[in-house]
Amino acid sequence: MSNIKIMVAAHKKFKMPSDRGLYMPVLVGAARNYREGIDFQRDDDGENISSKNPNYNELTAIYWAWKNLNNIDAIGLVHYRRLFASRSNRNVPIQKNEVEELLKHNDVILPKKRHYYIETNESHYIHAHNEVPLIELERIIDNNYPSYSEAFNIMLKSRKAHMFNMFIMEKERFNSYSKFIFSVLSDLEKKIDIKDFSIEEARVYGYLSELLMDVWIIKNNIQYTEVPWYQVGNKHYFKKMIYFILRKFGFKKGKTHF
Repeated sequence: MSNIKIMVAAHKKFKMPSDRGLYMPVLVGAARNYREGIDFQRDDDGENISSKNPNYNELTAIYWAWKNLNNIDAIGLVHYRRLFASRSNRNVPIQKNEVEELLKHNDVILPKKRHYYIETNESHYIHAHNEVPLIELERIIDNNYPSYSEAFNIMLKSRKAHMFNMFIMEKERFNSYSKFIFSVLSDLEKKIDIKDFSIEEARVYGYLSELLMDVWIIKNNIQYTEVPWYQVGNKHYFKKMIYFILRKFGFKKGKTHF
């Protein structure tokens, strides 16, 4: 597997992994957020949805790769501050030889699952976000993608999930995954009105796509392995803990300030 590209989604200039043969920095939302002096691949090159970045988050990089990145064996996505860790050193990015070895025996490489313990994926989403898009998403799955309904239900009731839209997979799997999520989200766009959503809540399609990863995994019986990830810079643990507690009392992002 000689040609592997792991996109690093970023909205600003930031120090990137040194292996530019493996890692491809992508400026997401470039159609609205272009800045001089950033030599990253732009997500508004070729066929793209770059202008939808405020609503789709890092999915604009995934869409760009799906439509434009050819002649590759495998593709992945990480974030400029959140990277898959190497087995030899948990504070450096995963290396190409490690990716190759893992993909010999697995369809997809995913981050370690996030465990909620006292909540299901469904209740966690509703406590954190406007619930209407999730309700409409379930209707769309049931009506337009009925073969995915059981997997969607399993995902909702589970207390753990693969988050962050992070992955590495062979190109054929990537095409299948991309076709599924963008078809579903396109249908959802036609059903919900987000014009009065806060800036945070307007990122709805990016949030919901995190849940769709496991739906796709379950339905298609995808064999995956989990890899630890690490975060670059301040992790804001205290802020996240306070926000977690506030959510239990009905406070949501876009309405709560710190």
